[in-house]
Amino acid sequence: MKNNINWNFDNTYSRLPDPFREKINPVKVKNPELVMLNKSLAEDLNLDFSGLDQAKLSALFSGNELPNNSRSIAQAYAGHQFGHFTMLGDGRAVLIGEHISKSNHRYDIQFKGSGKTAFSRNGDGRAALGPMLREYIISESMHFLNIPTTRSLAVAKTGEKVIRETQLEGAILTRVASSHIRVGTFQYIAARNKKGELEMLFEYVIKRHYPEIESSKNQALDLLNVVLNKQIELVVNWMRVGFIHGVMNTDNMSIAGETIDYGPCAFMDIYDPKTVFSSIDKLGRYAYCNQPIITKWNLSRFAECLIPLINGDQDKAIKLATEVIDTFEKKYEEKWLGMMRNKIGLADEDEKDKFLILDLLTWMHKNKVDYTNTFCHLMNFQTQNDIVYENNEFSNWKKRWQERLSQNSSSEKYINLMRSVNPLVIPRNHIVEDALKKANQGNFEPINNFLKILSSPYTDQKHITEYQIPSQSDENYQTFCGT
Repeated sequence: MKNNINWNFDNTYSRLPDPFREKINPVKVKNPELVMLNKSLAEDLNLDFSGLDQAKLSALFSGNELPNNSRSIAQAYAGHQFGHFTMLGDGRAVLIGEHISKSNHRYDIQFKGSGKTAFSRNGDGRAALGPMLREYIISESMHFLNIPTTRSLAVAKTGEKVIRETQLEGAILTRVASSHIRVGTFQYIAARNKKGELEMLFEYVIKRHYPEIESSKNQALDLLNVVLNKQIELVVNWMRVGFIHGVMNTDNMSIAGETIDYGPCAFMDIYDPKTVFSSIDKLGRYAYCNQPIITKWNLSRFAECLIPLINGDQDKAIKLATEVIDTFEKKYEEKWLGMMRNKIGLADEDEKDKFLILDLLTWMHKNKVDYTNTFCHLMNFQTQNDIVYENNEFSNWKKRWQERLSQNSSSEKYINLMRSVNPLVIPRNHIVEDALKKANQGNFEPINNFLKILSSPYTDQKHITEYQIPSQSDENYQTFCGT
């Protein structure tokens, strides 16, 4: 495929030694058909697809034709999946290359659902249309919610069926990321017990993602610190909007601090800290309230990988790494408290704020109130079912809140603060499912309309009300991995 699209590949990861990856092309498909193309993201990447007809676009985004200078690989990595360590790798994805934009930003371009690789084990290497469209919707929503995330450039149907519980339409997602290097990548290399390879990966990550620590005295310790801070920032953002990742295995934690691998993820409607949507999370390991705990657990696994690089004396290295990991709780609580203050419009700090916040959350949980719409109500945006806010207990809380606001904040100031962090719309699960159902029937209009609404989540838009109504049956809602 001629390079008139402005592809600008520089494929550094593929030049790493064999243990890091397998050189492999996507498996060609029978009858590709492009169904989604993210034109605004293409523009951000300085890519111009206007010269390609539908057939050429379909061939490109199915992997049937690869761009010039692409260099297709499947990456090796490991992971603690629900606490159990497994050697993994890209079992149904290939990285076709690293595209560099005009602003000199480097992006991985990956095809997900592109066929078997050396890491597929018993899998078919393919993906179904529903889960790929789901990732497109949720990842784009996360981007517009101002949460670090991988993004979706395109979805193409393959013209082939995949077998899960039933026969499903096959599809390939084109995913864009700062990189696909995970905590699990470090685990894979560390498990090989070859320090030279670990040093190579470490130096690569510093150069690619964190050049600011190249001159530090203890780069490995500083990397642990910076990744810890990034992950705290990320998970606090998830908690802010009620997002539940659903499968926070170490292979799903990006070193770049982006949300990655949208499998059984969903957004919480009714506030319940123990909310779980994933069909495979039987014990609630990755429930909403457990996300910070699991983040720390995953970071501890990352720290273990870095021990040989932190200090030649293992005992000293463990002590230094533990000191960094032990900062997690305090840092997280401070960030979470700051985030929640913003959600209720408090621009300054008071030691009693934590009780005010916890009392609100307790009331929401006790009364089974919608998480997103409660903050809409506090910002004077009316949503359906506002009668719940006439509750006496809530009215008393609101008086305390208004007294606190009146101390040193104008109404314009606190409303602006609240509006910057409280979305009016989220990808509500029943709307996502309805849009996916219609897309599976060939009607993509609901998805496109939904994506338009989700692209301005903090703005009061026309026809927004139907997207704000919570599901009546979220308690039994389940999401699935798609593999």
